[in-house]
Amino acid sequence: MTELTQKILIVDDEPQILKILRAYLEKEGYLVVSAMDGRLALEVFNHENPSFVILDLNLPGMDGLEVCREIRHHSTVPILMLTARVEEVDKLIGLELGADDYVVKPFSPREVVARIKTIMKRVNASTHKGEIIQAGNLTIDLGQHTVNLDGRMIDLTPTEFQILVTLASNPKRVFSRLQIMEHAQGDAFEGYERTIDAHIKNLRIKLEPDPRNPVYIQTVFGLGYKFELAA
Repeated sequence: MTELTQKILIVDDEPQILKILRAYLEKEGYLVVSAMDGRLALEVFNHENPSFVILDLNLPGMDGLEVCREIRHHSTVPILMLTARVEEVDKLIGLELGADDYVVKPFSPREVVARIKTIMKRVNASTHKGEIIQAGNLTIDLGQHTVNLDGRMIDLTPTEFQILVTLASNPKRVFSRLQIMEHAQGDAFEGYERTIDAHIKNLRIKLEPDPRNPVYIQTVFGLGYKFELAA
Protein backbone atom coordinates (compact mmCIF):
# COMPACT_ATOMS: atom_id res chain seq x y z
CA MET A 1 0.00 0.00 0.00
CA THR A 2 1.50 3.35 -1.02
CA GLU A 3 1.45 6.52 1.04
CA LEU A 4 -1.37 7.87 -1.17
CA THR A 5 -3.64 4.97 -0.27
CA GLN A 6 -2.79 4.53 3.38
CA LYS A 7 -5.81 4.61 5.64
CA ILE A 8 -5.76 6.50 8.94
CA LEU A 9 -8.25 6.09 11.78
CA ILE A 10 -8.84 9.23 13.86
CA VAL A 11 -10.42 8.67 17.28
CA ASP A 12 -11.53 11.84 19.08
CA ASP A 13 -14.79 13.04 20.63
CA GLU A 14 -14.31 16.64 19.47
CA PRO A 15 -15.96 17.18 16.04
CA GLN A 16 -13.77 20.17 15.24
CA ILE A 17 -10.58 18.17 15.75
CA LEU A 18 -11.92 15.38 13.54
CA LYS A 19 -12.85 17.91 10.86
CA ILE A 20 -9.48 19.70 10.89
CA LEU A 21 -7.35 16.55 10.96
CA ARG A 22 -9.44 14.94 8.23
CA ALA A 23 -8.98 17.99 6.01
CA TYR A 24 -5.19 18.06 6.50
CA LEU A 25 -4.75 14.32 6.06
CA GLU A 26 -6.95 14.06 2.99
CA LYS A 27 -5.01 16.95 1.48
CA GLU A 28 -1.87 14.80 1.93
CA GLY A 29 -3.59 11.95 0.08
CA TYR A 30 -4.50 9.70 2.99
CA LEU A 31 -7.83 7.89 3.32
CA VAL A 32 -9.50 8.82 6.60
CA VAL A 33 -12.03 7.02 8.81
CA SER A 34 -13.09 8.21 12.24
CA ALA A 35 -14.80 7.38 15.51
CA MET A 36 -15.91 9.53 18.45
CA ASP A 37 -15.81 6.94 21.26
CA GLY A 38 -13.69 3.99 22.25
CA ARG A 39 -16.04 1.11 21.51
CA LEU A 40 -16.90 2.44 18.06
CA ALA A 41 -13.18 2.97 17.45
CA LEU A 42 -12.53 -0.74 17.97
CA GLU A 43 -15.37 -1.66 15.63
CA VAL A 44 -14.06 0.68 12.94
CA PHE A 45 -10.51 -0.57 13.47
CA ASN A 46 -11.52 -4.20 13.04
CA HIS A 47 -13.65 -3.44 9.97
CA GLU A 48 -11.40 -0.95 8.18
CA ASN A 49 -7.94 -2.33 9.04
CA PRO A 50 -6.21 1.10 9.03
CA SER A 51 -2.49 1.64 8.49
CA PHE A 52 -2.26 4.20 11.30
CA VAL A 53 -4.29 5.26 14.35
CA ILE A 54 -4.56 8.75 15.86
CA LEU A 55 -6.02 8.16 19.31
CA ASP A 56 -7.27 10.67 21.87
CA LEU A 57 -6.75 9.46 25.43
CA ASN A 58 -9.73 11.28 26.94
CA LEU A 59 -12.72 9.51 25.36
CA PRO A 60 -16.22 8.91 26.72
CA GLY A 61 -16.95 5.41 27.96
CA MET A 62 -13.92 3.29 27.03
CA ASP A 63 -10.96 5.67 27.24
CA GLY A 64 -8.03 5.86 24.86
CA LEU A 65 -5.72 3.85 27.09
CA GLU A 66 -8.12 0.90 27.02
CA VAL A 67 -8.54 1.24 23.25
CA CYS A 68 -4.75 1.21 22.86
CA ARG A 69 -4.52 -1.89 25.05
CA GLU A 70 -7.16 -3.70 22.99
CA ILE A 71 -5.53 -2.83 19.68
CA ARG A 72 -2.14 -3.99 20.91
CA HIS A 73 -3.57 -7.39 21.80
CA HIS A 74 -3.59 -8.27 18.11
CA SER A 75 -1.93 -5.52 16.07
CA THR A 76 1.31 -3.55 15.85
CA VAL A 77 -0.23 -0.75 13.77
CA PRO A 78 1.40 2.62 14.60
CA ILE A 79 -0.51 4.64 17.22
CA LEU A 80 -0.12 8.38 17.81
CA MET A 81 -1.73 9.55 21.05
CA LEU A 82 -3.51 12.88 21.39
CA THR A 83 -3.61 14.04 24.97
CA ALA A 84 -4.65 17.10 26.94
CA ARG A 85 -3.34 15.44 30.08
CA VAL A 86 -0.25 17.17 31.41
CA GLU A 87 0.80 14.50 33.88
CA GLU A 88 3.91 12.60 32.79
CA VAL A 89 2.46 9.37 34.15
CA ASP A 90 -0.46 9.49 31.67
CA LYS A 91 1.93 9.75 28.74
CA LEU A 92 4.12 6.97 30.08
CA ILE A 93 1.14 4.66 30.58
CA GLY A 94 0.14 5.19 26.96
CA LEU A 95 3.66 4.46 25.75
CA GLU A 96 3.92 1.39 27.96
CA LEU A 97 0.68 0.12 26.44
CA GLY A 98 2.35 0.32 23.05
CA ALA A 99 1.69 3.78 21.59
CA ASP A 100 4.51 4.99 19.35
CA ASP A 101 4.39 8.72 20.04
CA TYR A 102 2.16 11.45 21.45
CA VAL A 103 1.09 15.01 20.72
CA VAL A 104 -0.20 17.32 23.45
CA LYS A 105 -3.34 19.40 22.85
CA PRO A 106 -3.63 22.08 21.63
CA PHE A 107 -1.50 21.07 18.65
CA SER A 108 -0.76 22.16 15.11
CA PRO A 109 -2.33 19.89 12.48
CA ARG A 110 0.89 20.23 10.51
CA GLU A 111 2.77 18.78 13.50
CA VAL A 112 0.45 15.77 13.54
CA VAL A 113 1.00 15.21 9.81
CA ALA A 114 4.77 15.48 10.32
CA ARG A 115 4.70 12.92 13.14
CA ILE A 116 2.65 10.52 11.02
CA LYS A 117 5.06 10.81 8.10
CA THR A 118 8.05 10.25 10.38
CA ILE A 119 6.55 7.13 11.94
CA MET A 120 5.34 5.74 8.61
CA LYS A 121 8.76 6.37 7.09
CA ARG A 122 10.24 4.12 9.77
CA VAL A 123 7.62 1.47 9.06
CA ASN A 124 8.28 1.53 5.33
CA ALA A 125 12.06 1.92 5.49
CA SER A 126 13.93 -0.57 3.29
CA THR A 127 17.47 0.83 3.51
CA HIS A 128 18.63 -2.30 5.35
CA LYS A 129 17.20 -4.78 2.85
CA GLY A 130 18.65 -8.21 3.41
CA GLU A 131 20.55 -7.27 6.58
CA ILE A 132 20.25 -9.65 9.53
CA ILE A 133 21.35 -9.10 13.12
CA GLN A 134 21.91 -12.34 15.02
CA ALA A 135 22.33 -12.31 18.80
CA GLY A 136 22.12 -15.76 20.33
CA ASN A 137 18.57 -17.00 19.75
CA LEU A 138 17.43 -13.53 18.71
CA THR A 139 17.22 -12.75 14.98
CA ILE A 140 16.40 -9.26 13.70
CA ASP A 141 15.61 -9.01 9.97
CA LEU A 142 15.93 -5.35 9.05
CA GLY A 143 14.60 -5.81 5.54
CA GLN A 144 11.51 -7.77 6.57
CA HIS A 145 11.06 -5.69 9.74
CA THR A 146 10.71 -8.85 11.84
CA VAL A 147 12.10 -10.17 15.11
CA ASN A 148 12.38 -13.87 15.90
CA LEU A 149 13.24 -15.23 19.35
CA ASP A 150 13.73 -18.96 19.93
CA GLY A 151 11.83 -19.74 16.75
CA ARG A 152 8.79 -17.56 17.45
CA MET A 153 7.92 -14.20 15.97
CA ILE A 154 7.89 -11.23 18.35
CA ASP A 155 5.46 -8.44 17.58
CA LEU A 156 7.06 -5.02 18.09
CA THR A 157 5.65 -1.59 17.42
CA PRO A 158 7.57 0.50 14.85
CA THR A 159 9.17 2.53 17.64
CA GLU A 160 10.16 -0.55 19.62
CA PHE A 161 11.67 -2.09 16.50
CA GLN A 162 13.73 1.00 15.71
CA ILE A 163 15.04 1.24 19.27
CA LEU A 164 16.03 -2.42 19.19
CA VAL A 165 17.77 -1.98 15.83
CA THR A 166 19.60 1.12 17.09
CA LEU A 167 20.97 -0.78 20.09
CA ALA A 168 21.57 -4.14 18.41
CA SER A 169 23.40 -2.57 15.45
CA ASN A 170 25.98 -1.26 17.90
CA PRO A 171 26.48 -4.00 20.51
CA LYS A 172 28.16 -2.98 23.76
CA ARG A 173 27.96 0.72 22.81
CA VAL A 174 26.26 2.77 25.51
CA PHE A 175 23.51 5.07 24.22
CA SER A 176 22.04 7.89 26.26
CA ARG A 177 18.26 8.27 26.19
CA LEU A 178 18.62 11.33 23.98
CA GLN A 179 20.83 9.44 21.51
CA ILE A 180 18.33 6.57 21.33
CA MET A 181 15.53 9.06 20.77
CA GLU A 182 17.43 10.80 17.97
CA HIS A 183 18.47 7.56 16.24
CA ALA A 184 15.17 5.74 16.56
CA GLN A 185 12.60 8.51 16.29
CA GLY A 186 14.21 11.24 14.24
CA ASP A 187 14.21 15.00 14.40
CA ALA A 188 10.41 15.25 14.38
CA PHE A 189 10.17 13.72 17.83
CA GLU A 190 9.81 16.37 20.52
CA GLY A 191 9.04 14.25 23.55
CA TYR A 192 11.02 13.93 26.70
CA GLU A 193 13.85 11.47 27.22
CA ARG A 194 12.08 9.38 29.86
CA THR A 195 9.66 8.11 27.20
CA ILE A 196 12.52 5.87 26.08
CA ASP A 197 12.31 4.08 29.43
CA ALA A 198 8.71 3.09 28.66
CA HIS A 199 9.68 1.61 25.30
CA ILE A 200 12.68 -0.19 26.83
CA LYS A 201 10.38 -1.67 29.47
CA ASN A 202 8.09 -3.00 26.72
CA LEU A 203 11.03 -4.47 24.80
CA ARG A 204 12.29 -6.27 27.87
CA ILE A 205 8.86 -7.76 28.57
CA LYS A 206 8.72 -9.09 25.01
CA LEU A 207 12.35 -10.25 24.65
CA GLU A 208 13.85 -11.06 28.01
CA PRO A 209 13.33 -14.37 29.89
CA ASP A 210 13.38 -12.28 33.08
CA PRO A 211 12.74 -8.58 32.38
CA ARG A 212 14.06 -7.69 35.83
CA ASN A 213 17.40 -9.29 34.96
CA PRO A 214 17.80 -8.47 31.26
CA VAL A 215 20.19 -10.37 29.02
CA TYR A 216 19.98 -8.30 25.85
CA ILE A 217 19.12 -4.72 26.79
CA GLN A 218 21.11 -3.68 29.82
CA THR A 219 21.01 -0.49 31.85
CA VAL A 220 24.24 1.44 32.34
CA PHE A 221 23.37 3.49 35.40
CA GLY A 222 23.78 7.19 34.98
CA LEU A 223 24.42 6.85 31.25
CA GLY A 224 21.72 4.95 29.38
CA TYR A 225 21.38 1.54 27.74
CA LYS A 226 23.45 -0.94 25.75
CA PHE A 227 22.83 -4.16 23.85
CA GLU A 228 24.70 -7.34 24.69
CA LEU A 229 25.22 -10.16 22.20
CA ALA A 230 23.93 -13.09 24.22
CA ALA A 231 25.72 -16.39 23.83
